[in-house]
Amino acid sequence: MAKVKSKYVCQSCGYETAGYLGKCPECGSWGSFVEESTVSLKNAPAEVHDTFPPMKLDEIEMNSEIRMSTNISEFDRVLGGGRGKCISAANSTTSELCQGIVQGSLVLLAGDPGIGKSTLLLQTAGELCKSGKKVLYISAEESASQIKLRAERLGIKTDRLYIYPQTNLELAKKYIEEMKPDLVIVDSIQAIYTSQIQSSAGSVSQIRECCNILMHTAKGQNISIIVIGHVTKEGNIAGPKVLEHMVDTVIQFEGDKYKTYRILRSVKNRFGNTSEVGIFEMSGRGLTEVRNPSELFLKEYSQTQTPGSTIIVTSEGTRPLLIEIQALVGTTPYPAPRRVANGVDTGRVLQILAVLEKRIGLNLSKQDVYVNVIGGMDVDEPAADLGIALAIVTCVRDVVFDSHTAIVGEIGLSGEIRAVNHIEKRITEAQKLGFKRIIIPEANEIQDKIEGIEIVKVKKILEAITRGVARDN
Repeated sequence: MAKVKSKYVCQSCGYETAGYLGKCPECGSWGSFVEESTVSLKNAPAEVHDTFPPMKLDEIEMNSEIRMSTNISEFDRVLGGGRGKCISAANSTTSELCQGIVQGSLVLLAGDPGIGKSTLLLQTAGELCKSGKKVLYISAEESASQIKLRAERLGIKTDRLYIYPQTNLELAKKYIEEMKPDLVIVDSIQAIYTSQIQSSAGSVSQIRECCNILMHTAKGQNISIIVIGHVTKEGNIAGPKVLEHMVDTVIQFEGDKYKTYRILRSVKNRFGNTSEVGIFEMSGRGLTEVRNPSELFLKEYSQTQTPGSTIIVTSEGTRPLLIEIQALVGTTPYPAPRRVANGVDTGRVLQILAVLEKRIGLNLSKQDVYVNVIGGMDVDEPAADLGIALAIVTCVRDVVFDSHTAIVGEIGLSGEIRAVNHIEKRITEAQKLGFKRIIIPEANEIQDKIEGIEIVKVKKILEAITRGVARDN
């Protein structure tokens, strides 16, 4: 006979304990334990299905992965791709080099409330339906009329998109197996539940079991499934960490409530590059692709040459982006000077300030320093070090940096400029946007000659400052 047991599970990290605890010993969260019931079938025989016997590596047949292009190039870029077969959503043709959704994959799309997750996936469903694909949209949070209203606003009219408002996963799975759609969208993983777990929807056990069922459905039926996930107030994906391990691809949808554009970022991808980004702009007709993100971030860049402003060439995945860095340095009225960084790591800025003080004699002990990335982007890579340093120096000395020069380089603690990756792509992107010069590390070797832009190689930070000051053009 089945025996019902109870346990307490931390809703932040999934830690389990027999009794209630005020603070989780695993993640340190307070008040996060919720009681959940489990059914123990002690004497029930376990059903084991031996699907595939052990096989030799040489005997395993490799099938070319089939991808469905969403006809939204920014979304396809983040989903990744490479050599293989691809079905285009526009004309249903195949090609060797492709990007898009891999058939039989499980994708997790997470983001803040109201950022546009449902809008993006509804637009994706509409594009796939144009090429004759069948899409099932399982809505656990909205009614069918609400989705219909959004579809009319987005201009989606098709008879191949099926809307199924349902929170029970067993019922949804039955229709997935009967209809066999090309794509299934689940909105959201925190709102659906399975009857096999005796706990409320959104709990750690429910999310883990529902994701496990969806994963086996995707692999067994060869159906692509995209699930929408919520995030916590800290910005992390809600639910157990195992949720991110189970899915094939994890995509973060980011944005600023004061800006109209959105950033789609790949965090994990078993079928492509991680850290790829796609840029969208939110409008009344939905999400619009931004074909050239660098122009978006530089559209307000002043060519009048003001102190404390430089252009860096950062790399997000395989895509180079030109972004403006601004610095403001002023005498502090407080005993301790302030160090404020927006869009870059504060620890990195403090390290750059230490190098400037030690290697070039720039004393900032009595001055506030503010560093800002224009456009709301977060720049994490160390290749932005040189641009940050030059922005600070030009503001302190009240000199202007050449507005036609882009910068890329990592600063070492001894003041040397270290090599960065994807240097040729960065140079080409700067040349396309009309920059006449680019300062790069001397250690970087360029294989192909790039016309139309002067390449300035520097070895030390003092050399970069000397050669970067504005000159007569």
